[in-house]
Amino acid sequence: MKLHRITYFLFTLCLLACNKEKQPISVERSDYHAAMDVLTEVMIHDIFSPPVASRIYVYPNIAAYETLNSNPKNSTYHSLTGQLTNFEALHLVPNSSEVNYNLAALIAYLDVAKELVFSGEMILHYRDSLYTNWEKINKSEFEYSKDYGLEVSKQVIDWMQKDAYAETRTMQDYNIFNNTPSAWKPTPPAYMKGIEPNWNKLRPFTLDSASQFQPQAHPEFSMKLESLFYKELISVYNEVNRIREHGNESEEIAIARFWDCNPFVSVNKGHFMFAEKKITPGAHWVGICKIAANLTEADLRKTVFAHTKTSIAIADAFISCWDEKYRSNLVRPETLIVEFIDPDWTPILQTPPFPEYTSGHSVVSSAAAEVLTDIFGDKFTFLDNTELPYGLPVREFESFEHAASEAAISRMYGGIHYQSAVYEGKIQGVAIGKWVNNQLEFIKKNNHL
Repeated sequence: MKLHRITYFLFTLCLLACNKEKQPISVERSDYHAAMDVLTEVMIHDIFSPPVASRIYVYPNIAAYETLNSNPKNSTYHSLTGQLTNFEALHLVPNSSEVNYNLAALIAYLDVAKELVFSGEMILHYRDSLYTNWEKINKSEFEYSKDYGLEVSKQVIDWMQKDAYAETRTMQDYNIFNNTPSAWKPTPPAYMKGIEPNWNKLRPFTLDSASQFQPQAHPEFSMKLESLFYKELISVYNEVNRIREHGNESEEIAIARFWDCNPFVSVNKGHFMFAEKKITPGAHWVGICKIAANLTEADLRKTVFAHTKTSIAIADAFISCWDEKYRSNLVRPETLIVEFIDPDWTPILQTPPFPEYTSGHSVVSSAAAEVLTDIFGDKFTFLDNTELPYGLPVREFESFEHAASEAAISRMYGGIHYQSAVYEGKIQGVAIGKWVNNQLEFIKKNNHL
């Protein structure tokens, strides 16, 4: 009888252990956002330019999206193969029915992400901690899912490496010795060279070409008092002076600082100069997408879909905007105001290191807002806490378009853009966002999210 009880006890322990081992690994929206937050932290640490940051966000999202929706049981979302430029069908054959597609998607995301940053070891450290935990929960499910996610990642990375980014690393820098009065020149305090002058050489994701949405030309350069260009220049000067009269607590300064998102801000302390850590404009809109997904309690599939579509719009917006920036190659207001109007004048925000026209914030924000409105609807009220980690308060918006318009006008409040750059940049961004909405078919027919 005693032996029987011992045998029964051991059998029960074995059964419990087996059941524990077979517990499925859960990957939810919060897990995906946690991985994205890690990637954002690494990008801030590595100080990537806004265009490069947009590339870093988009490829991991595409890898996760394709992994998740390669599930044979997926009846909601289309693959992006054949829809994105030169993105051919992936060869995906899971080697077990135990593949957890949610888990594989997160693994693919992290594997692509580590290839895009300098400090890949930071992502590997985070990934390895997840691997250790997942292996304890269900080793076989983890191993099969990992193999599948890494196979998707490998193919997405192969496609990624053909986007001409590597080639642009060795192309000629911007010629800072251009003496044309209208040409962009480096600005204080760091006088950095022009960032990413060859970004328009990158392969777009949906655009026919980098110049597809070329905006209307800015007003003809002229320093004559009656010219439209000079009127826009003096308007920047007068507006910044007016704002400063109301003190540092004015609403315009709060708006300018909230949307600054300049990772190249330099701070001088004595004989030392160092960078002030900030997110990029694209990262701010990735944060807004995260807020929308959380507010709507989106499941993992919709969360990945939303981030993928938004990051594609942001990436194409940067390619389009940078194509115009180095075509028009327009001088910043700060340069002209200091030289011709007031040698002691400074903008409220630090001028970023690239040509003026069009406004990157206006283009990127308007493109992202169009896509997010298509996903989550108009009149989507939200509290934007994206900048809280950087010491800035929460702001409330009645819609994505409301946020985009504020982001655009913030550049004039900050004294770093002319009116035309903001106005035409918004038109350019809206056109790109609508193009992405119309060009990509994410949701299968008879599915309404």
